[in-house]
Amino acid sequence: MPGADKKADGPPSSAGGNSSGASRGARQIRSGGEPGNSLQARQGSSLGSGPSTGGTTGSGSGANSSKGKGGVSNSGGSTTGGNSNSAMRFKTTFRNTIYDTLLRRGWKETTENDWDFYWADREYIYELLDTVHLENSQRVNHYRNGRELCRKDLLIKNLKRAKRQMDKKARSEDATLSELDMVLGSYDFFPVTYILPGEYAIFVEEFKRNQGVWIMKPIGKAQGKGIFLFTKLSQISDWRTDFRWRPENQQVETYVVQRYISSPYLVGGKKFDLRLYALVSSFFPLEIYLFRGGFARFTNSRYSNNHSDIANSFIHLTNVAVQKTSENYNKQHGGKWDLRNLKLYMMSKHGPERINKLFYEIQLVIIKSLLSVEKIIMNDKHCFELYGYDIMIDENLKPWLLEVNASPSLSANTSSDYQLKCGMLNDMLDIIDLENRKPEGVVQEHVGGFDLVYRDGNVTKKNEGCMYTTFLGADWQRTPSTRTGTNSTQS
Repeated sequence: MPGADKKADGPPSSAGGNSSGASRGARQIRSGGEPGNSLQARQGSSLGSGPSTGGTTGSGSGANSSKGKGGVSNSGGSTTGGNSNSAMRFKTTFRNTIYDTLLRRGWKETTENDWDFYWADREYIYELLDTVHLENSQRVNHYRNGRELCRKDLLIKNLKRAKRQMDKKARSEDATLSELDMVLGSYDFFPVTYILPGEYAIFVEEFKRNQGVWIMKPIGKAQGKGIFLFTKLSQISDWRTDFRWRPENQQVETYVVQRYISSPYLVGGKKFDLRLYALVSSFFPLEIYLFRGGFARFTNSRYSNNHSDIANSFIHLTNVAVQKTSENYNKQHGGKWDLRNLKLYMMSKHGPERINKLFYEIQLVIIKSLLSVEKIIMNDKHCFELYGYDIMIDENLKPWLLEVNASPSLSANTSSDYQLKCGMLNDMLDIIDLENRKPEGVVQEHVGGFDLVYRDGNVTKKNEGCMYTTFLGADWQRTPSTRTGTNSTQS
């Protein structure tokens, strides 16, 4: 698959809508007047590349080295220098964008145990961490108990605990909310959720009080498998029968049941969710990098909340694995729309001020979810993790966290998808810095398309004179380079 392709300005044709909204938003930003000028104050260069990312190649002795040990660098990008005299050795069973990116950097694949970098599925990495002593220089792509964030039932358990703690602190007359608490706010970004079968009786009481549409999700499956919607308890009779009659020595499959978000934000009459990427380079101290790019995943069919359509997955589920089985699936764009174009479109409808606020709230959702497991996930200097976040926006422009993926798909179904994922992975490797290109102790705030949004109790500072700031949805575009260890920035 080719490495780059010009993105369409408008939403996917199968998603409906038109490109004029995004164009109007772009003209508004470029005009320099209000409200476009206020957005420039927030993001440095409207929806442009933000602060300079220092993408020149060389010995690595640029702006970073002037900070010395322990400093924070305000620039990123790739360099070709480093302390290593030999190519990095990697091991992986995947043959997708991560494989291509590693080869493009000049790294060498190995089947032996002399690897520097191992990218594998999380169950294998869990076993590896439990059974193998790793050298100081070796890195793997999962934390030992990362399931606390990414398994649906454990995520809900941790979010509920964090919500109780925050609510208790807010109610206490003696409590003094920290600056961080005030910035983060309440944990009200996930739907009412119960874990079955353990909380079945409590769920039934809630269902009888507040009926409507609910959604069932098995905790151990992905790509939309096993998910279904229901409006009556009789519609989950098969699950209840399985639960009640399963022999005691056989554990019934665990599900989460959530109140369905019945009024999603629509583009062209179709539902979508967002796939965003966050990199955690450390849990102690917690360091979160948020990737500026991402995409909206659209359904193939127009949205309907009629009960007669409740079983239609092409209306309700945005998973690509589900939508690509539809006869209306468009292989050219894959039912996806670039995050930046979506942001411009929404700005043209609601104004830059409101949409920048929305994207800042999305950034806080990601930070708060990671804070809920900060003291639970075991930090390990050999580990890092790239998480795929699924976020839904409702008709009131409120973001909702749907789930967090420890192994987000790195396969590309379009050339623009390939460009995004290869560029993101190359930037991720710059942050992990196995080649030792950056000075010891320096923490870079901006590396390619990644921005440091949280570090050891500090959220990204707001720009002077404005209320909200985030680079999420800003321009990040780059073409994966064929040159070793570099990435070139598009003009």
